[in-house]
Amino acid sequence: MSRQAPLWLLTLITFSGTLAMHIFVPALPEAAKDLGASMGAMQMTMSVYIFGLAVGQLAYGPLSDRFGRRPVLMAGLVLYAVTGLAAAFAPDVRTLIVVRLLQALGGCAGLVIGRAVVRDTALPKDAARRLAVMNLMVAVGPGAAPLIGGVLASTLGWRSIFFLLAALGIINLAFTWRLLPETREQTSSASFPTLGRNYRKLLGSPAFLGYAIGGGCATTSMYAFIAASPFIFVHQLNRPDYEVGFYLAILVSGIWLGSVLATRLIARIHMDRLMVGANLLSVLASFTLLAAVLSSHLSVALAVGSMFVFSVGVGMASPAALTQAMSVNPHVIGSAAGLYGFAQMGVGAVCTAIAGTGSNPALAAALVLAAAGVIGQFAFWIALRHRAPAALR
Repeated sequence: MSRQAPLWLLTLITFSGTLAMHIFVPALPEAAKDLGASMGAMQMTMSVYIFGLAVGQLAYGPLSDRFGRRPVLMAGLVLYAVTGLAAAFAPDVRTLIVVRLLQALGGCAGLVIGRAVVRDTALPKDAARRLAVMNLMVAVGPGAAPLIGGVLASTLGWRSIFFLLAALGIINLAFTWRLLPETREQTSSASFPTLGRNYRKLLGSPAFLGYAIGGGCATTSMYAFIAASPFIFVHQLNRPDYEVGFYLAILVSGIWLGSVLATRLIARIHMDRLMVGANLLSVLASFTLLAAVLSSHLSVALAVGSMFVFSVGVGMASPAALTQAMSVNPHVIGSAAGLYGFAQMGVGAVCTAIAGTGSNPALAAALVLAAAGVIGQFAFWIALRHRAPAALR
């Protein structure tokens, strides 16, 4: 079998993990009514999912370095499919929260290993282009996901969403078994203590930490707005439930546009400059949203418009930050991808949890996005400051 993995398959297994989050957002109000749960409890199903995506990547990275990409990925896909069925039959919100955590632990396998496979088979600049193309293709799925989730919830009920996710897990497993080669040239024979030392080396690298934390603040902080969006549009802006999916699709299309721009700009602009400039665009958009909320001028047009610009910055910054983080230590790409993913999703989980506090979802989300953007700029500055001396050495 060829070591070159099909890009469409890597895209499919990568976006499956985040798809399970985006597709459920429009169904949150209906599921809350059915299960007799509060807004905070339903947002917790989002927070624990993002947290599971974060924690699981810490394990999948070194496991794929040690045992190979293919077998570890297949184990994660089995867990993803089984928990999809379990979520469809959840009798209460507490059970749903637990199952969603386990579903995320299965779904994050594709996030880590899909990226690691790309880096296995390409040099840094080519890897950045392929990751940008993956970002572009991956954004199509979550862009359509809120629409699909809204239609399923309104016609077949919110539980039908999880039947669909279980079917997707089974399809991914079949394609992976038939088409995905083992791309790790030589699986590591290192012991688990050695793998732990690899993590400590990455955690001791200011350059890696800057890229990882900055990448999370520049990208997954957007989850705070996504999780709060049904309550912002329906409860605060008095729009009907079915419109939420359309608004979220517009936002995610911004990531698609940003990924398109990244594929064009990577060849012309240094990745570090692209990353910093893209996040600065998102920072300006977040402060525009915050100003609209504080001045009591928030509208659907302002909310969607500012978040669309924010998401364009996300699409441009994501492949550059990820590529630079994995290039800090090329000998532990899987571990770097896992630790980067942990930081990214950890930031997303924290931002989502904070945005779920208080009685004003729009204000909470805007404050979280603005603060995350500023922290992201600072983290990137630290990474650039330490990366140049390391490159010279």
